[in-house]
Amino acid sequence: MSIFQKISLLQFRNYSQQSFYFDKKIVGICGANGTGKTNLLDTIYYLCFTKSYFSKPDGKNVMHGKEGFRIEAEVENIRDTQKLTCILRENGRKEFYLDDEQYKKFSDHIGKYTCVMIAPDDAMLITGGSEERRKFLDTLLSQIYPDYLAHLINYNRILLQRNSYLKNLFEEQKTPDDLLDVLDEQLACVGEAIFLKRKIFLDTFISTILNQYESIADKDEGVDINYQTQMVEGKTMLQLLKDYRQRDLYLQRTTAGIHKDELFFSMNEQPFKLLASQGQRKSLLFALKLAEYFSIKEIKNHAPILLLDDVFEKLDANRMMNLLQKVCKDTDTQIFITDTHKERLEMAFDVLCLDYQLIEL
Repeated sequence: MSIFQKISLLQFRNYSQQSFYFDKKIVGICGANGTGKTNLLDTIYYLCFTKSYFSKPDGKNVMHGKEGFRIEAEVENIRDTQKLTCILRENGRKEFYLDDEQYKKFSDHIGKYTCVMIAPDDAMLITGGSEERRKFLDTLLSQIYPDYLAHLINYNRILLQRNSYLKNLFEEQKTPDDLLDVLDEQLACVGEAIFLKRKIFLDTFISTILNQYESIADKDEGVDINYQTQMVEGKTMLQLLKDYRQRDLYLQRTTAGIHKDELFFSMNEQPFKLLASQGQRKSLLFALKLAEYFSIKEIKNHAPILLLDDVFEKLDANRMMNLLQKVCKDTDTQIFITDTHKERLEMAFDVLCLDYQLIEL
């Protein structure tokens, strides 16, 4: 387990220059909207993933009117205390360091410091398109399996090459040559590896999500999850690409493959997002994230840090306390929780008899 002890920010978002020290495993961060609560959580995420949780370009994280930023943390683990540093130079170049040793590839850092973030915009995981859920699954598996991230990077690179080639064939009215066969073979090879990892992982992950949902909701609400894929049993991805080739040539893009996979949520055999209340949607979101936490802990054998941003809105008191019970009492990790209401945080922590630190912004 990793414990963040100190974070220093220079010209990052709304922080000109500030340091924070953490002496408890449970850290509450309270303040009005716009004071920097979310930015502080995103700093932790940044130092775990080398990028913002909110998909912002690096330059958008620089304080207004400044050039470049620096964020740094001291993180205690089982063996020692390490220093993580991310620097965005004035020329836009980003550098990342572990104990002052610079990474050649940012991807080498992924999975060394794991964390799970829950933020208001995550509602899109439930109500948005399939791309949101694939991104969630890919981020989770990339933290757990280094080879998965390598396969995913290769898959996306080859997919771009294939789509570009399909577009050129259409524009120049050319007949496909051997290059398309080569691209198909390369894409199928890494695609099969990704599919296999997803399928094996989801066999148990979906059950974990459903168990967490029922625990938060305190009852069975008829929720179900299905892994939908074009990779039907008995058919390889190479065969799939060949079956869809004429369609791909016409549409100038790859319309079949693991980049079309989906996690489909239902309630009483109807689409979940059409029937579920705000509280039910948020409960499913928390169940997804808690399942992510427990999966990382079990497979990596250490608990990821939990970052909970403004999680109490649109939750009734019972679901809120069930959630806090799950994250604060049933997990063994460092937890950062933000809220606009100091009294609400204090009351919830006190009811559960938690030892916590409170930071007011």
